[in-house]
Amino acid sequence: MINDFVAFVQDIYSTDDFIPLHVPRFEGNEKEYVTNTIESTFVSSVGAYVDQFEEMIAKKSQTTSGVAVVNGTSALQVALRLAGVKEGDEVLTQALTFVATANAIAYNGAKPVFLDVGQDTMGLSPKAVERFLNEYAEVREDGCYNVKTGNRISACVPMHTFGFPVHFDELATVCEEWKIPIVEDAAESLGSLYKGKPTGSLGSFGIFSFNGNKIVTAGGGGAIVTDDEEASQHAKHLTTTAKKPHDYEYYHDELGYNYRMPNLNAALICAQLEQLDTYVENKRALAKEYADFFERKGIKFRKEQSDSRANYWLMCVELEDRKERNSFLEETNDKGIMTRPIWQLLYRLPMYEHCFRDEQQNAEYLEDRIVNIPSSVVTEEIV
Repeated sequence: MINDFVAFVQDIYSTDDFIPLHVPRFEGNEKEYVTNTIESTFVSSVGAYVDQFEEMIAKKSQTTSGVAVVNGTSALQVALRLAGVKEGDEVLTQALTFVATANAIAYNGAKPVFLDVGQDTMGLSPKAVERFLNEYAEVREDGCYNVKTGNRISACVPMHTFGFPVHFDELATVCEEWKIPIVEDAAESLGSLYKGKPTGSLGSFGIFSFNGNKIVTAGGGGAIVTDDEEASQHAKHLTTTAKKPHDYEYYHDELGYNYRMPNLNAALICAQLEQLDTYVENKRALAKEYADFFERKGIKFRKEQSDSRANYWLMCVELEDRKERNSFLEETNDKGIMTRPIWQLLYRLPMYEHCFRDEQQNAEYLEDRIVNIPSSVVTEEIV
């Protein structure tokens, strides 16, 4: 099977050279916009492309406001602060995610609570959240509290794994009952839809990443999106060192961050966003090709749920067990096809091993079996 897979991928990408997991494509106005920025001399955190990007990302996410920041991690950190997360609080999230999800929580002085994912979405399970809250939580006048630890549970952070939306309505019903705001880690899911609505627009806040391996990239970069205009203005204030406007004085009225996206990066992402819809369609066509191939081989290719439309950022297969997973990883990488396992569960990392976790039955099942396969946008039309 491995040789057939290698030949299939080489045919898709029209090369027998090394094939990475995900690479950016620059086929539109990137050079023009970046050149314009250089010629304008506004290459730092002020410039026309920053403003244009914020309008574009709000439109793409169907929210009223977008705030440009330096990366997805800083976006999540600030969004959590805006949602009310404070030092000593607990934040519900998943252990099956990239480490940045938990890091952003920790940067606010809060503690991640790792709850299980659904096998179908690979994202935070509403049932796991409900079980935890029924056993450990109570609602008080000023919010939800963990009765075992005494800590306030101030937010819930689902992550749309590889671009597959979580079961958001069920999660929202649970969190609303327990008075917990939802901050979406949509870093991987730009262009994905849940029941016709873009991910990132579903919670109180959503965040995106534009790292070099994302579906569209600014080289780095991130964004916070929300329908709360006041919170959006506060986000801009916090991410520009909380400096009060003045012709010449330097006055900062609260702890802020130097997190604003440079205009140079904004120029790049504006050009990339112009191509987002085309890239999503290209990836969805590639996913269909993969699905047909693996179905013939008797291997499970992970697909979107019936209520969702995934961007298929990173495509993946589910193998029989860890032994088969490791064999697949070793053989494909030896043959020049980059494949990668899903992340190690975050409670296995030394800085998070002390955090609460539930049984993690589904997360551990997936950790043993999921492998990402080359998922770059294909330069030629997929027939």
